Formats: sequence, structure tokens, C-alpha cells
Amino acid sequence: MKVIAFNSSPNMDKGKTSLILKPFLEGMEEAKAEVELFYTRKIKINICTGEVNCWFKNPGRCYQKDDMNILYPKLREADILVFASPIYWDNINGPMKNLIDRMALPLNGIGYEIRNGHSRLNLPKEFKPKKVVLVSSCGFWEMDNFDPALAYFKAFCRNANYEFAGALLRPHANALARLSNTTESDTGIPDIFEAAKEAGRQLVNHGKVAGEIFNTISKELIPLEDYINSLNLYFQQAAAEAKK
Repeated sequence: MKVIAFNSSPNMDKGKTSLILKPFLEGMEEAKAEVELFYTRKIKINICTGEVNCWFKNPGRCYQKDDMNILYPKLREADILVFASPIYWDNINGPMKNLIDRMALPLNGIGYEIRNGHSRLNLPKEFKPKKVVLVSSCGFWEMDNFDPALAYFKAFCRNANYEFAGALLRPHANALARLSNTTESDTGIPDIFEAAKEAGRQLVNHGKVAGEIFNTISKELIPLEDYINSLNLYFQQAAAEAKK
């Protein structure tokens, strides 16, 4: 089984999104999947210019000479696509959205069709079914801050005829980062990391992830008021330090 993963955090493996993505991918590797991870910060992906050469002039290949032309064959062959992005305001960040925009026309057949009673892009002649997973972290405390990203990926999967296999979501990720650096055994952090790894194993071995696994990854770590107070204290200290 081939897995292609993308992490659009500018902090790459040092970011909070990677805290969940890393064990998730490790779990898939333990289940004998072939995993390849790309950081959008390290690859060159220009914006889509909308001239549709990838349909008419060179089907399946963008005219732009950037790294998408290296990624297209990998994306076509993948069984699982993993998209990992932080939430800054209300949705996935720009680099991830740009990557997905560039996937649309080159990976589909020319034109439109009616599929499940809805207009969709034509499927390519050699369509390979895929599962899609979203991995995301957010500094905000509440889970509803992920709603726009979830709606976006579900729509993406419907249009691409991919299966949305779920989302590993980590709210108040600043608390996760802070508590993961402590040695206290009652923080609940080890449960979160093990759940992310188990999610990877289950997806490869069984094609789906149990709902309680997602709940463990997203579970509350600290009450809302305590979280806000701790963040504001940190920001005050950081601002004071910056002025020295």
C-alpha cells in the first residue's frame, strides 16, 4: 500500500501539526505501508493559472516546470493521501490549498459528468480509488474551529471520487506541545500519540479507523479558562523578552 503525505506547516517536523502526523505515519509504516512525506515548504508549487493546457495540450501534465510534475505520478499511484495542515484562522493554510488546486484538472479526465446526481469532473481512464485523511492542529480551544476544513475536504473527496477516511484533529495544540515536554504521567499525552499511531495501523490493516480513536486524539487537555490564561501569560512573557 502506497501512502503519500503532505505537511504544509512552515515549521515542518518542528510544528504542532507534526506531533500528530508523525505517529500516524509511523503506525502506517508499522502496518507495512510504503510512506512518502513531503513538506510544502521544501517543494516548489506555483499557483494554478487556469489555462487548462493540462487537459487539451498535454493531458495530465501541467505546463509549469515545478515540482507538481514530479508529484503527479505519485499521486496517481497512491492508495492513501494524507493532508496535514495547521488552522490559522478558519481553514487549511495557503500552501496546502495551492497544492490541492493544482491536483484538480491534471488528475482527472477532460470534461464533466453526472455522478450521483451531481456535476463532477470526469474520472481519468485509469482511475485508482483512494482514501483521504486530514491531519490538523489548531491553537483555538474548540473543535468547531475545524468545521470549514472538514467541509472543504469532504467536498474535495466527493468531486474527486475519493473516500474521506476521517480526520485527526488536535484543538488547543499549544497545550499539547507544552504538556508533551513534561514528564508527568497523568497528562493524557501518551494516549493521544498512541491513538494517532493506532489510527495509522487500523487504516492500513482494516481500511478504516474506529471512532473512539479520533475522539482520543481530540480530547480535552485543559479547561478553556486555564488554557486562555496560560496562553496570555506566555504571550506577555514572550513580548517582554522580545523587548530586551
